[in-house]
Amino acid sequence: MALTTLDPNTALIVIDLQKGIVAYPTVHPAAVVVKQASTLADAFRRHGRPVVLVNVNGGAPGRTEQARNLGELPADWAELVPELSQQPTDHTVTKRTWGAFTHTDLDEHLKKLGVTQLVIVGVATSIGVESTARHAYENGYNITLAVDAMTDMNADAHHNSVTRIFPRLGETGTTQQIIDLLDRRSA
Repeated sequence: MALTTLDPNTALIVIDLQKGIVAYPTVHPAAVVVKQASTLADAFRRHGRPVVLVNVNGGAPGRTEQARNLGELPADWAELVPELSQQPTDHTVTKRTWGAFTHTDLDEHLKKLGVTQLVIVGVATSIGVESTARHAYENGYNITLAVDAMTDMNADAHHNSVTRIFPRLGETGTTQQIIDLLDRRSA
């Protein structure tokens, strides 16, 4: 873990912590990931930092070798989990691709707020989290990934993202390390 600092204008992005996704079997218990993400969201709000809550509803077009048929989805599948305690000041993004930047207003929203760094958490580590982190890095943001606030459906994919990909995109740390940096910056 190589977390060093948080920029004065850091935002939190929570990826796909929605009822349908957290119901999937994951490498780490989804309830723990939701708890850590909720703790971070509360801390960011307490410090007056932006919180972005992202859900997915749909998928990108195109052929793939792996079937994507999810069948009939429950009506509340895309609803954010209540533990996130969504607030009126939170920005919400509904994506239809893996990453939260593609065909959404996320980059414009963050730039308008002067955000220079992102803390990213959620599910799945190797899909929504990694895709969002890659795009954010390409857009020039400093990236921090709270590795105890994310999980995947595949242990190898999660491990690859955390150990091989994320250190090339930014810094990794724990929920508590990030909160400690937020607290120190505000002291």
